[in-house]
Formats: sequence, structure tokens, C-alpha cells
Amino acid sequence: MKTNKKNILTGLAILMGGILLGWLFFGGNNKETKEEEHTHSVQNQDEVWTCSMHPQIRQPEPGDCPICGMDLIPLSVEENSLDPEMFKLSENAMKLANISTMTVGTGEASKELRLNGKVEVDERNSYTQATHIPGRIEKLNVNFTGEKVNRGQTLAVIYSPAIVTAQEELLQAQEIKESQPELFAAAKQKLRNWKISDAQIDRMLSRGEPIDRFHISADVSGVVTELMAEQGDYLERGMPVYKIANLDKLWILFDLYETDLNWVREGSMVEYTVQSIPGQTFEGKIDFIDPLLNNNTRVATARIEVSNKELKLKPGMFVSGLVKNNISGAETQEMVIPKSAVLWTGERSVVYIKENAETGAGFKLREITLGPALGDSYVVQDGLQKGEEIVVNGTFTVDAAAQLQGKASMMNPREVKPGEDPEMKMEIPGNFQKQFVPVLAEYFELKDALVASDKEKAKAAAYKTLAVLKEMNLAGFSSMISTHLKTIQKMLQAISENDTLENQRDHFIVLSENMIALASNMEFEEIVYVQFCPMANNNQGANWLSLEEEIQNPYFGEAMLTCGEVKKKIK
Repeated sequence: MKTNKKNILTGLAILMGGILLGWLFFGGNNKETKEEEHTHSVQNQDEVWTCSMHPQIRQPEPGDCPICGMDLIPLSVEENSLDPEMFKLSENAMKLANISTMTVGTGEASKELRLNGKVEVDERNSYTQATHIPGRIEKLNVNFTGEKVNRGQTLAVIYSPAIVTAQEELLQAQEIKESQPELFAAAKQKLRNWKISDAQIDRMLSRGEPIDRFHISADVSGVVTELMAEQGDYLERGMPVYKIANLDKLWILFDLYETDLNWVREGSMVEYTVQSIPGQTFEGKIDFIDPLLNNNTRVATARIEVSNKELKLKPGMFVSGLVKNNISGAETQEMVIPKSAVLWTGERSVVYIKENAETGAGFKLREITLGPALGDSYVVQDGLQKGEEIVVNGTFTVDAAAQLQGKASMMNPREVKPGEDPEMKMEIPGNFQKQFVPVLAEYFELKDALVASDKEKAKAAAYKTLAVLKEMNLAGFSSMISTHLKTIQKMLQAISENDTLENQRDHFIVLSENMIALASNMEFEEIVYVQFCPMANNNQGANWLSLEEEIQNPYFGEAMLTCGEVKKKIK
């Protein structure tokens, strides 16, 4: 009996001890548990819920997707913090599409302007040798261009009946000069007006008979550049006989088109080369710009004066010049970006800004104001800040991805709202569509090979699609169409050479985006479906084209054959 009581007491003691230990371990943490529950509930209030099939849906609490009725899932913290106007591309997608970026900086903006011109005679050193005596040319002593002449040299001999008559009047007036000196002086002055010297007049008077042949003497030294009369011609007083130029100084005249006028000023330095003097570069300063444009050619002239003592330069030689202009001020620097970074719609100029994210890269459209063009670059006047990172290669691919995700893009400056259809507007010529349809037919064969997870068949289909694409005549199409086709060709080449199904599917993502961009602007006899899988591309989603409305997923094959939805119908 005593033993039983002792056992009972021992059991009660153990039970009480267990209760006490339980209270110490679990009861004391009640406050902490309440704090965790409170914190968890606060966190839940900040969560954003989305649909795996329609990622544009954003709701502050769980529920059903208003589009497809599926249960909403919580959005990841990283995705929730992403700017709603921004979209993401994975690092793998960027590599496949050959997308590269650069950090914007400032520097001296300079423009190199190439000019073409010719060597010309300095008009100030060009002289037209005219005759001062009317008459017939009896002899030309200088009868070809390029001949050198010296001042005072006899160029031609003229027979002048008028001078013969004037001489006879002079001889008659000499006989009565004592009684009528004015008549004698007038007769001499008449001859002087024909530039007959007093020595020649005295010689006439001493001979006592008229001189019937007179010489035309060179007024200047130089080279005969043009013959303006021939032997036997009868010339009136003042008519030209020769053009004589001094070639010790010449002009180089460069053509300036209307678009170039703002880049060249008087005082601008020009480096130039002459084809006939290879290996040498010369430098000169522009001392005159023609204030008038030629109405026919729409060009003005910029002039450089050059010394030609050694006579290396010849009038008529072609010259190539280079003008380097620093368009920024003495204390300012300009922001310059490559032309490949800019998408121009005719009304707006836009670029894509890159911001790094944890699982990829975020891109956002930015409208900018462009300044002057500098060869392969633009000066940016407004819209960018120093240190920002922009896309400089693969810009069209990024824009296509933005349109497919319903974000603001080149042709759609606003973000597409849920339920709206992002249109990638391009003007597709009819002859292009006729050539593109066979390419699209081969694309469907490639898609079916990926649905079947047959990598060898996919390689063969990509190779055949590439062959059909290369048969297209691409002349005359827009740069946007050409850019999409180049990307398509690159992706097909990669798929046809790749032995890994996963890599083939990665290239198929970029291929499909560019195919959709073109096909969305065409019309077809049968419906073409744009389909979307939210689980592809590392859960960022990917599109493809199909002739069947039924979903057959090329990114997962049998693993998730029916995962996806129809995003659009192209009729």
C-alpha cells in the first residue's frame, strides 16, 4: 500500500514537472509568436498578386484572374519593385540577340566634313588681252594654249585700214600745223586713243608715209589659257584675243551643299590631297565662301588661295578635302551617342535605357531631342543624363520585345493596358509579303520539330528555312524590315548548327519575336495565331506563331505540351 502511494506521488511530481517545463518552453514565446504573426500580416498587406498566364494583371490581394479565372500567385519582390514602364530581358536573351550597351558621357563634339573640289585659276591674276586697234589679224605669233608669254611680247600682227586713214590725216595735218596746230594735235590724239605710242607716231612722221601693219603686245606676263581669235578674223576695237593667267597663285574651289553650309566658315582649316601628287597632304584656310547658291547645282563655293611657285598644281586638277569642326563651345562639352542607338519614327527620336536587375536587365523607352549629325553619331540636346546606360546594338530587337510585352515602344509611345493588343506597326510592301510567306511556312515546320523535341529535325528545318530566306530579294525595303530579317537569319543559322535542344529553343525565342513583328503587319488567307507561354524563357514568357489554335508548346514539348494561350489572331 505504501509502495502504491509512493508511486502515485512520484507520477504526480513528474506530471507537474512536465507541465512546468512545457510552460517554460512554449508558453513564454506567446508574445514573440504574436509579433511574428503581426509582422507576417503586415508583409502580406504589401504583396502584389499576379496571374502566371497574364503577367500584366496586378492586384493587392489573392483571388482569380479577371481574364482567364486562374488563381493569382504572389509576385516576387524583385518583379514587384520593377518600374511598371520597364520590361526585363534575361542575360541569356541579351546574348542571343547580340544586344550591347554603352554608358553615356560628354566630350568634345567634332564633325568631319569631306569636300570635293578643283584647282582653278585665280581670277585676280587672269587677264583678257584685247586689241585696241580695229582690223584683220594677219599673223598670230602665239597660237596655242599653255604657251608662256612675257609682258611686251608681240602676240599678233593686225592690218588696220582705219589706222592707215588716221595716219594720212596726221601727215596732212603736219603740213599745216603752223597755221592749224589744233588740227595737228587732234590727229595725234586720235592715234593715241588706239594706244599707239608717241614713239610710233614720231616714226610715222619721220617716214612720211603710213604704217599698214601693227603689233598687239602682251600687257602682262603669264600663260595663255585660252585663244579667243584666229588668224584672218576681223576684230573691232576692244575685242578679246587671248586669256593670260599668272599661275604662281591659284585657287582651290570646294563644293558646299546646302546641308554643309553650317559646318564651314571663313577661317576654317582644310586638309586636302591632290590625286596627281600622291603621298602628300596639304593644309589651307578658307578665305571666302560664296554668298550665293548655284540655282542649278544647289551648291556654293568655298575658296582656298595657295602658292604655286613650283607649278606643281595645274588648273583643273581634282582635290579632296577634310574639314574638322569642333561644334562645342570653348568651355562646354556635348553628349554624343551612336546612330545605331536611336530609333527615329519621323516625329520622335527614342532610345532604350538599361537598368540592371537581379535576374536580368530592365529596359525603358526614353524620348530624346537630337542635335546635329556627326557622321555615325548624333549630338543629344535633351533627354539623357551623363552616366546613363543605353542600348547601342540590337535596338530593334529590344523594341520588338517591348511591343510583345505591351510596354511603351517606338510606334506605341504609351504602355499597352491589360486586354489591349500591342501592335508592331510597319509598312510591309506586297511584294515582300509574297516572298515572306514561304519562309513562314518553313518556320511552322521548325516549330513542329521543337514541339516533338526532335533536335535533328529542328536543325534540318532551320537550315531549309534559312535557304528559303536567302532567296528573297531584299532590295528597296526599309531599314526596320532589314534589321528584323538579319536577326531572323542569324537565329536560323544558330539553330541549324546547334546540337542542344535547349539552346535551339533559346534561339527560337528571338527568332519568333522577329517573325511576329513582321507577320503582325501582314494579311493571310488563313488565320495565324500568336501564342504565349508564361513559363518559357526562365518564367519571363515567350511567344511563337502557329497555324492551329490548339496550344502545342515548342519550348517544353511533351513536358508541358498545352501550357500557353492564344494572344492574338492575324487574319
